[in-house]
Formats: sequence, structure tokens, C-alpha cells
Amino acid sequence: MSFQPVIPMSGFTGWRFLSRTMAPQQAAFDRSPVVEKEVRYFQQNIAKVSSAAELVGDRKLLKVALGAYGLDSDLTNKFFIQKVLEGNTADSKALVNKLADKRYVEFAKAFGFGDFPTPNTKLSDFGDKITTLYKTRQFEVAVGEQDNDMRLALSLQRDLTAVAEKTSSEDAKWFTVLGTPSLRSVFETAFNMPSGFGSLDLDRQVEELKTRTKKVFGSDSVAQFSTPATLEKLTQRFMTMSDVRQSQNSQTGASLALSMLQDSQSNRIRL
Repeated sequence: MSFQPVIPMSGFTGWRFLSRTMAPQQAAFDRSPVVEKEVRYFQQNIAKVSSAAELVGDRKLLKVALGAYGLDSDLTNKFFIQKVLEGNTADSKALVNKLADKRYVEFAKAFGFGDFPTPNTKLSDFGDKITTLYKTRQFEVAVGEQDNDMRLALSLQRDLTAVAEKTSSEDAKWFTVLGTPSLRSVFETAFNMPSGFGSLDLDRQVEELKTRTKKVFGSDSVAQFSTPATLEKLTQRFMTMSDVRQSQNSQTGASLALSMLQDSQSNRIRL
């Protein structure tokens, strides 16, 4: 894609710049020839699709459909995606409800192949809805190619706000956080979770997140992140802790390299 987002610096300062210039940068990205071509094709052809098989059979349509939900890497997994789309999202035994990644449920619900006699692809505004999501997600991808922390911060604004505003229980919201890769990554970094955190029982992971969230923000609820000020505080903490981790990794790498160099020199002296 020809347009590249402008990110002059990393960290929270870079995030503030990106936030201020988001609207014009997104608009310029949307006008890039490749994006316009993909969006136009989807809008002109999605209403012709009546089944999951037809969708996965059209690579151009499938690319936009998956990209709208951050599932770009599944473009070649046609059999799997068809099974996901054909499942009834209200059926706990359906494949889509057995997947840890909650993006698949949202994806399947959006198209409705397994939920309704007539899928949502036939709705007059469906093409616009999906392509709007697609453009937003692809802008995030372009940002991530320059700075992945910025991409995670962008997805945090959308995904965590959506989870926070749900009417489900707080524990259910936390499970959704853990089941959304970008959100999990942000919280694990923001709270400096140890490498073995993901191997803990899910209930234990939720308790750990709630404990650390309450300590930092005064409440263990996900709902509090629907407030812009609290969400911004989380974003700043994530950016800061990410910088700390990268600095520590860099220092560790430098120390290791120095140690190896010293060992090599010592061996030469003994020889």
C-alpha cells in the first residue's frame, strides 16, 4: 500500500502525535489506490454471497472479510474459516465457540451464515459496515509495520472500549480480554506479567489481572476503561512498560555480547 503512516517517534510521545493526527492520516490511507480497489470490489460483490462456501471461494472478498476482524493470517485456511462461519454462534458446541480467540465469534456473528436463514451479506449497509472496519484495521496494520506498540494501542482504543461497554459480567469481560490477542498483550505488558503467566489456569489469570488492575486503577472492573481518561492512563502505562522491557532486553543483550567478547579474549590470552 502506497501510503505510510507518519510516526516520528516511539513511546507515549509518539502515541500522542499519532492520536492528534489520526483523522487526516486515516483519510489519506483510505484514499490509497490499493485500499480503494479492495473496498470497491467488496461493496459491489458481497451481496451476491449467500453462503460461507461462496465467501471463502472468492479470495478478494475473503481478504477484506478477514482483514476487517484482524484475521488476515487465515486467508489460506479456507476449510477452517468455512467451518467457523457455518457454526451457529448460539450453540456452545459449535467450533467457533470452542476457540480461545474471541475475534472468530465476532467475525461469525457479523456474517450470520450459521445464525440466520438469510445471512447479513444481504443487508443493504453490510458492505459499508465491513469495509469501514477493514480500512480501520488495515491502517493499524500499516502502523504496526513501523511500530507494533502503536498498533496495539490503536486496537486497545476500539477493542477494550467495546468490551467495557458490554452488559456481561466482569469476569466474562476479563475472559474476553484474555481471549483477544491484542488486549492480552497490552495488559501483560502494562502489568509486567512474567513469561509463565499464560500457562496459568484461566481463572487464576483473571484473578491476577483483577488484583493488579485494582492496585493501579483503584478498581478491578473492565467497565472503568470505557472512560477516556482511564483508557489513556492504561495506554500510557503500556507504552512506558514496553519501553522499559525493550531497554532491559537491550541491556541484557549488550551484557551477554560483552561477556562473550571478554571470554573470547581471555581464551586467546591463555592460548
